[in-house]
Amino acid sequence: MRPRIVVVGDALLDVEIEGTASRLTPDAPAPVVDVTGESLRPGGAGLTALFARRDGAEVTLVSGVGADRDGRRLRDELDRPGIGVVALPMDGATPVKRRVRVAAHSLVRLDNRPGTVATDLGGHSERVQDLVRDADVVIAADYGRGTVAHPQVRDALAGSSSVVWDPHPRGCVPVAGARVVLPNAAEAAGFTGGGPGTRGAWAGAGRAADQLVRSWRVGAVCVTMGDQGALLSYGSGPSVVIPTSPETGDPCGAGDRFTAAVATALAGGAVLVEAIQTAVAAAADHVRHGFTAPEAARIGQSDPVARVRASGGTVVATGGCFDLLHAGHIAVLTQARALGDCLVVAVNSDASVARIKGPSRPVVPLADRLRVLESLACVDAAVPFDADTPDELLRRWRPDVWVKGGDYTAGDLPEAAVVASWGGEAVTVPYLSGRSTTSLVTRMQRSFPDPVPATEEES
Repeated sequence: MRPRIVVVGDALLDVEIEGTASRLTPDAPAPVVDVTGESLRPGGAGLTALFARRDGAEVTLVSGVGADRDGRRLRDELDRPGIGVVALPMDGATPVKRRVRVAAHSLVRLDNRPGTVATDLGGHSERVQDLVRDADVVIAADYGRGTVAHPQVRDALAGSSSVVWDPHPRGCVPVAGARVVLPNAAEAAGFTGGGPGTRGAWAGAGRAADQLVRSWRVGAVCVTMGDQGALLSYGSGPSVVIPTSPETGDPCGAGDRFTAAVATALAGGAVLVEAIQTAVAAAADHVRHGFTAPEAARIGQSDPVARVRASGGTVVATGGCFDLLHAGHIAVLTQARALGDCLVVAVNSDASVARIKGPSRPVVPLADRLRVLESLACVDAAVPFDADTPDELLRRWRPDVWVKGGDYTAGDLPEAAVVASWGGEAVTVPYLSGRSTTSLVTRMQRSFPDPVPATEEES
């Protein structure tokens, strides 16, 4: 069952106008842009909702949307990935940001003069109350345009203990009791009237986070530090999360990616520090790849598959649950990598594992399984899939070789026909006998029959 996430906040329509520029205007030192295309996507709270949907959640967005052409286009962009929308009435136009870009660089951004959420929400007020009450996690995406500050909306948020709040300098104070608030370093400094400085950035952010937990009366504050990671405080003695592989690239949207990843991890049962770790990795990945495609599809169109394909190399793929990674898994992965020039791994989502293995599995959540796999030298990329088979990923990757471990023949593999359709080959490699996740789980249950659950702070 998909986790239910409600995003409440200020959505907008992002329009990117792509073009080329090879000359200046005769009357000013300004480039002439020859437009080659235009793309649309949800922005603000809408982008956070889109990321949460891509992470596998059932998402409803509550936001002001104007009764204009841009409002209809925004709703179309949200409807396409299956995001439900509660469109609060607006007095005025739907917010729109237009960026003119040449060679992946922005030349100028053009913002319209947007309207505001109407004072009278009519029947929407009860609908918002119901959605917030029934959600696994609520995201308050405050962009300073008044949605979360609306008295009826704020009352609904105040009644939830599962609010992840993304604040804004022009926005309102988070509701007391929010589970976690996610300012960036500059915002945290501004909210406390100080600054982290340049030499003591971590210490300054830690003091600000501790202060904000107490003054806002919230469960925790996580200060995002860009490519340095994030700092989490429950009010005393913060902890830091450093990215395992900091990335350079366009940071546009990284904050929304971080917020969505925190919320979906929490909705999936992670404790807060685990959710922050997942979000740091997700934001770094977004900075590297940008908005090109959902994570589950992105690998099919980018490195390492495209890189190896362009050089005439051999793409190898394998797949599985990889729950409690053990020596048998390592043997298969190592042998698979030796068969080609890159190895991409299709990984069953948590829901997929539960359908195959039973309701007590997986033992290790998807985010952790992906992280462990991607840390292996023999694995070039690991990508989740939610279906019972990885056929959709295989059709995107079109690997030259599909590898599985076991004592059956390659012809018995259910994926063999799919791989053969483009001339690929399915093979098996020896699997170390006596190694299985099921046997590991059984032994652990015998050794620890009555585990004591850790608290969120102890985990």
